Amino acid sequence: MSDPSEQDDAPIIRVACHAGHCADTEPRRLHIGGRAATVTQIIDRWLDPRHRYFKLCGDDGGIDLIRHDTASDRWDLTLSDSGRHDAARLSPT
Repeated sequence: MSDPSEQDDAPIIRVACHAGHCADTEPRRLHIGGRAATVTQIIDRWLDPRHRYFKLCGDDGGIDLIRHDTASDRWDLTLSDSGRHDAARLSPT
């Protein structure tokens, strides 16, 4: 399985953050391709040895799973749900 950050067709993602609890940065605004959304809720977050993951809800109704490579300070979109198709919605929990 290939790394999502190595896919040529992966959308460009920019993440605006601010320092949160214990000075860790938290995503506050996402720019994914042509879509921009303000983060209304951090649904979940977890760590692995090389990445920090965030499951986010945006003001546009989308739910996104993003990861932050702490060594390179790079953000990648892991999974996105625009909220347009109820049958395929990600869980908001």
